This record gives sequence, structure tokens and C-alpha cells, in this order.
Amino acid sequence: MIIRSAEPADVPAIVALMREFAVFEDLVDYFEITEGRLLQVLFGEGAFVHALVAEVDARVCAYSVFYPNFASFRGQLGMYLEDIYITADHRGRGIGDAMLREIARIAARRGFERIDFQVLDWNRSAIDFYEKHGAVRDDVERHFKFTDQAFADLAK
Repeated sequence: MIIRSAEPADVPAIVALMREFAVFEDLVDYFEITEGRLLQVLFGEGAFVHALVAEVDARVCAYSVFYPNFASFRGQLGMYLEDIYITADHRGRGIGDAMLREIARIAARRGFERIDFQVLDWNRSAIDFYEKHGAVRDDVERHFKFTDQAFADLAK
């Protein structure tokens, strides 16, 4: 197993895994990412999104996407972990652990102090994975977002 930073040539494999993840989470109706858009956010001018991939037998079988964030009340810099996804046939082999540890090392090298993320409430295996590593769950905060027309209206 090799964990490494994603390269532009990995984008098609990452997008395919993202689609697989969207199916797994029953969110495929919201799947809109394209290879071009992912290339732009990972490697374009001003890019701040980072991705790791895991390779087994020269095949990308997992990815993670994360980017800097800031917790204002605590005054802490951190990484927001958007995704970790591992193909079903490669789960249970330590890939998730290795990716999470690499994200933490990247964050620590930048002087960051935390990793934030969300997990769907029904994804018990992911919840167990993160709690096993010491993650603290906050059931009080609620995720909101402005998107589509609501975002466009605000941006006018």
C-alpha cells in the first residue's frame, strides 16, 4: 500500500471513486463533480484543496480530500476532512488509518491543531472508525449550507 498526494493523472480515478462514494451514501442525485472541476480545485491557480490517494498493486483504491479551516472561538487552525473513501474490497486493511494519520501529519507540519469532519448518522462503521481514533462527536451543532439559488441570491 502506498499513500501519496494526488497528481493530475489521478483525477479520473478519484472522480470514479467519488461517484462510488455518492452511491454508497445514497447521494448520487447530488453528484455533479467533473474531472475538469476537480483538476481546477486541486491543481489550478490559488488551489487550497488537497487530496491523497492510496494505491494497492498500482491501482488507486482510496482517496481523501481536505482543506484548511479555522475555528474562531478556539482560535485553532485545522483541516476540514471532506472525504475519506475506500473501495469495499480494500476496507479493513489499514488504509483509512494510514490516510487519517497522513492528514494529521500534514496538518501538524502546517502548525494546525485539529481535523473537523461530518459523518452521516447511519454510517456506524465510519463513526466507530473515527471514535476509535479519539474523535469527539458533537450532536448539538447542525450543518447548514447556502447553495444553488439561495447562494446566488445572497451573492447578488
